[in-house]
Amino acid sequence: MSVLDELASVISSAADKVGPSVVSVNRSGSGIVVGKDRVATNAHNLRGHGIMVGFADGRLAEATPLGVDVDGDLVVLSVPTGDAPAVEWADETPGLGTPVVALANPRGRGLRATFGTVSSVNRAFRGPRGRRIAGSLEHTAPLARGSSGGPVLGTDGRLVGINTHRLQEGLYLALAVGDDLKRRIEALSAGEAPTRRRLGVAIVPEPAASRVREAAGLEPIDGLLVRGVEEGGPADGAGLRRGDVVTAVGGRSVASVDDLFEALDTDASELEVTVVRGNETLQLTVRFEAAPKGDAEE
Repeated sequence: MSVLDELASVISSAADKVGPSVVSVNRSGSGIVVGKDRVATNAHNLRGHGIMVGFADGRLAEATPLGVDVDGDLVVLSVPTGDAPAVEWADETPGLGTPVVALANPRGRGLRATFGTVSSVNRAFRGPRGRRIAGSLEHTAPLARGSSGGPVLGTDGRLVGINTHRLQEGLYLALAVGDDLKRRIEALSAGEAPTRRRLGVAIVPEPAASRVREAAGLEPIDGLLVRGVEEGGPADGAGLRRGDVVTAVGGRSVASVDDLFEALDTDASELEVTVVRGNETLQLTVRFEAAPKGDAEE
């Protein structure tokens, strides 16, 4: 058997084994059956009202989210999966150069299977709300639009990742299998979603914030420039305004978006926020309410 024949056999075998478990989600993404009546996909695939899942046998079914992790770009849906089996998980994350097969059902137009290799590991990227998602794997299998949420498989047809983020270079990043991803999917399947503190602001990070202040004739400072405040949000209640520069949260300096997220990762019901308004430094108290079950907004 030639190398090409072997490659064709690997792709065909993976498609036959896992294809029935690959679904379309809202014609904007793909997903994978992870348990009886449970489908995992990316949170960014939940667009608009209503969630429709398309199965390999042509069946369409309405789904409801059990648990949503917006910042981790992951959701588990409750939907009748019928005879579609749950995907088998690999025992470990593949290393550099490992051959992989990516499957998807983009826009509900049928199964697609592509081949590639793992081109990088332990990559990080920003999720839908700006938080860093670490520990992903990068691979070279080409994917059409609508493939996010679909599985990345080893040559044995077992799950090694969930496609999530397309890079400008044409490569794809996937949430890598491991104990952490299993725990997250199990928790979301049980309706347990992470709740993270959020200020409710749109920001301009450095160095753009300093340039804006300089243009306004103000002294540049390290911090995050507020360009918008969500009405009724925690920042609004504390009195933050557009044009404020946040320099510290909870006593921790914030010079980057990641600094802000780290400062907000606390169970405290309130935090002191230091802002510079014009040339005046203010101390504001931001109070947080418990996030609703399943809500993971920042």
